[in-house]
Amino acid sequence: MEAKSIGRYLRVSPFKARQVADLVRGKDANEAVALLRYTNKKSAPLISKVVKSAIANAEHNYDMDVDDLFIAEIFVDEGPILKRMRPRAYGRADVRRHRTSHITVVLKEREAK
Repeated sequence: MEAKSIGRYLRVSPFKARQVADLVRGKDANEAVALLRYTNKKSAPLISKVVKSAIANAEHNYDMDVDDLFIAEIFVDEGPILKRMRPRAYGRADVRRHRTSHITVVLKEREAK
């Protein structure tokens, strides 16, 4: 059984979010939340929120034991890019690209030994 949660249209670059996602991949769910709490990156609270949502989904929807959950999959996809114009010298304009991300977390239960 697996529980899943998706955070969509988050205002963080996918490249920067993947750095934090790599930290928690394969870790226990509670350990991942603790690790994300003290990670000094913009995407850490966003990923933590998605992981907590997946934990809540597992507990409420599938009656899974929270202590046995681990992050089986976590990946960051690119969302739509918000394009804004910035005025420059001589009447020109530059395009500012504000990137967004879709963060997906899949939790599974560890097998009892």
